[in-house]
Amino acid sequence: MDEEVDLFEDAISVSSISSGPAWKKGRDYISLSRCTIYHSAQDLPGHQFDEENPMMTMEHEPLEASNDNHENKILRSPSMNEDEGQSVDFVLVWTETSRVACTDAAYQKREVFERRLAEAGLVLEREQNLSLHFVKIHAPVNVLIRYADILKLRMPMKKFDEMEKENGGSFDIIVEVKTMVRRLLNFVRVDPTVFHPQEHRLTAEFSKDKLYLFDVDAKNFFSAAVRSIVVDYILERMEFSDDKKTPFNFGINRLISDGVYSAAYPLHDGDYRQEGCLRHSLHQEWASIRKWIMYQPIDHIKEYFGVKFGLYFAWLGFYTHMLIPASIVGLICFIYGLSTMYSNTLSEDICNRNLNIVMCPLCDTCPYWNLTDACDYARVTYLFDNPFTVAFAFFMSFWGTLFLELWKRYSADITHHWGLSNFDLQAEHPRPEYLARLRDAKCKKNVVTNTDEPYVPFWKVRVPATILSFSVVLLLITVAVGAVFGVVLYRMACVGPQSLFEGQNKIILIPATAAIINLVCIMILNYVYDWLAVKLTEMELLRTQTEFDDSLTLKIYLFQFVNYYTSIFYIAFLKGKFVGYPAKYNLIFGWRQEECSPGGCLMELCIQLAIIMVGKQAYNTVLEMVIPLLFKWWNTFKIKTGLQAEDKESGKVKNQWTEDYKLLDYGPRGLFPEYLEMILQYGFVTIFVAAFPLAPFFALLNNVLEMRLDAKKFLRFYRRPVPKRVKNIGVWFRILDILGRISVVTNAFIIAFSSNFIPRIVYIMTVSSDHTDTGFLNHSLAFFDTRHFNHTQTNVSHVDICRYPEYRNPPWHERPYKRPLIYWHILAARLAFVVVFQNVVSLVMMAVQWLIPDTSAKLRDEIRKEAYLTNEIIIAQETKRAQMNTGRVGSGDFLKGERNAVANNSATAYRRRKRSEDPEEISLKDLYLV
Repeated sequence: MDEEVDLFEDAISVSSISSGPAWKKGRDYISLSRCTIYHSAQDLPGHQFDEENPMMTMEHEPLEASNDNHENKILRSPSMNEDEGQSVDFVLVWTETSRVACTDAAYQKREVFERRLAEAGLVLEREQNLSLHFVKIHAPVNVLIRYADILKLRMPMKKFDEMEKENGGSFDIIVEVKTMVRRLLNFVRVDPTVFHPQEHRLTAEFSKDKLYLFDVDAKNFFSAAVRSIVVDYILERMEFSDDKKTPFNFGINRLISDGVYSAAYPLHDGDYRQEGCLRHSLHQEWASIRKWIMYQPIDHIKEYFGVKFGLYFAWLGFYTHMLIPASIVGLICFIYGLSTMYSNTLSEDICNRNLNIVMCPLCDTCPYWNLTDACDYARVTYLFDNPFTVAFAFFMSFWGTLFLELWKRYSADITHHWGLSNFDLQAEHPRPEYLARLRDAKCKKNVVTNTDEPYVPFWKVRVPATILSFSVVLLLITVAVGAVFGVVLYRMACVGPQSLFEGQNKIILIPATAAIINLVCIMILNYVYDWLAVKLTEMELLRTQTEFDDSLTLKIYLFQFVNYYTSIFYIAFLKGKFVGYPAKYNLIFGWRQEECSPGGCLMELCIQLAIIMVGKQAYNTVLEMVIPLLFKWWNTFKIKTGLQAEDKESGKVKNQWTEDYKLLDYGPRGLFPEYLEMILQYGFVTIFVAAFPLAPFFALLNNVLEMRLDAKKFLRFYRRPVPKRVKNIGVWFRILDILGRISVVTNAFIIAFSSNFIPRIVYIMTVSSDHTDTGFLNHSLAFFDTRHFNHTQTNVSHVDICRYPEYRNPPWHERPYKRPLIYWHILAARLAFVVVFQNVVSLVMMAVQWLIPDTSAKLRDEIRKEAYLTNEIIIAQETKRAQMNTGRVGSGDFLKGERNAVANNSATAYRRRKRSEDPEEISLKDLYLV
């Protein structure tokens, strides 16, 4: 133990002092697992506890000397997660069935690690059930006070008289409309008798110098989430070896990866089937499929899982609600196509056998075929390629911007309600791995926290690592594009004479099987890339966990974007565009390129979208629900083989830490898979929605189930996660914004180049004498003289002229098979449509942003008001303390300095001055290993 006095080393457990030789001999070292003695600072003899400053320095006495001098407190181990009023804030587990965990090196690491946890002030209690060893950790109040100050957590303040100063209410039409809507939707709101509405409290950055602002003596002032954050912070930075030369001898994550411990987790607050706990209430009211129409209890989700989970479910719920109008408009588009299917001139002409249109062969040895063979295909295509599709594409482009604008306002209100408005990512503590790698590097001051931190040399380290990282990403993206190209070659080969599919089944089976092969390639490449992306991000030496997660997210999503969308982009923008004509086809490896049917490529694009989107969501649903259930059964089986299934005297062995050990660890990636699934879905809904108007409807159905299944999964199959502080959804919002901008361009190009909308409009306006689309089919098919083939067609004889979907001069023209003037008119119209579409959408977006009430100004005023009230409370309380301490009414110089420091905010200036006056303040550099 260090000779330097530790403020909290008095709160230790007798059972934390264990014998290494006893472990090695296999004897039961947990002699006090049912009867553990805790020592608090107030109980120690010879020390005075200062109520004004509960963080006073106290000398540590040997534990044996103190046993007879104060009252012993005996704790028993009940079935749930509390020991006689002392909460179990974290649990470490190791098992004797693991060979690695039973080695001498593992015993030594555990002994050093747990001894230093006790020296840091944590209370440890050990319990053994045959082969399983549990180390239950409790964080005393003084430890929580210390680390809440270090982490600068925002905590709710006491209620002071100054808080009652409220401005009189005024009539606001927006507020009145919202109130009326709430009353109409009261039947879907959260039951207030189950989830009590949480009062909005003023919060302040916790400081041990301002304990008078906080009711630290209240029973639940430090919530379970705060306790988990503090203990996890200590565990991640605690050394487990006396060897100072090795840089990575610290952290519970390293011990788990090395097999020294099996798991480390905070506890659920009870069984999900046990009434009276929040977990049960959430399981019954939130995770139930029967409650699919009800709102989510967002405040209570945040209270149980933390801010990061709360924001995810808030975003998922908001996104799902926004899909409702998009689904309605998409269904209207589909119903319109269904109702007018048999009145569409183009599809009816294709199905008209009296026209007897003979089409040119699809391959060099394929026969001629009649256009009526594509009748059903053309009619189904009209369901998605009808005049209403253009209006739907406009609506969805506007919807994407509206979604982001409303979410910004909604999330700002939520983060303010949760006390995160002033949270600065620069104030986030560096990752322990980052500090370990740079422990000998030069330091510079953090402009926010005013502490010395190591920094990464930009040119020597950051630039080479970034270049290498994104070079590998580019290489793997090329591999993904190559896989899609292979699928395209498969499709080309299937068109030929040796195809496995014959007859009219080719039209449906070839795109369907190609989409399935593409989906399999996507799944395989995902596993390889995910592992490599983590290694590349580690090389970049990113300072905080948020920066690390954002960089990893960007890499993986960039690959996923290419992996999932490349085949769709090919069908939408490349297929059938550079085929050539029968006398001169553009060949690839000797194979002819795929052609679009006379009805266009939109139907095939719709098939590809439906298979990949719906197939991916079904696959993920199976993984999310079946795989966790199987792993839980497997963990339960392993535990039961190592535990006494039943004790004749005490009955079945069951407690919360054992039950939670059966559950799955959520892993270091956190909510990344959940966000990734939804963002990929958002891409399908927005980028290619013009080709698949039912995408929002299928997304809505999926999300209604996804929300409840995710809730059930987290509550039943996974251990409780460590709460994380975040201000927003992070880099995902920027990705959503980019997708929204891309969707405007892609939808414009899909309508202009993949559908028959523009050629049909040009025909009606410039070619048709009666300005109708009668005769459009004949106008869109070019003529070809079969005598100009480079080979002889033997399958069908007596065909002099065949047709193909192109705009080219007939063979009897003076410039045969060249582009006619109408082709260039249509191309100009297509490009003009893209420009007009984007500009109209931009103007509508600007108008909507201008018309939507800007709540940010009102929110800023509310934040300033609360900051003012907080500062006034601090000044008033400092005045009272100064008067009590000095006995004078004035204390002018002191109060003047306090008022200036607080008013200039501010919190940063005030904290810096206090730190300079407090010699015991621990710097961040000294704290990266506790």
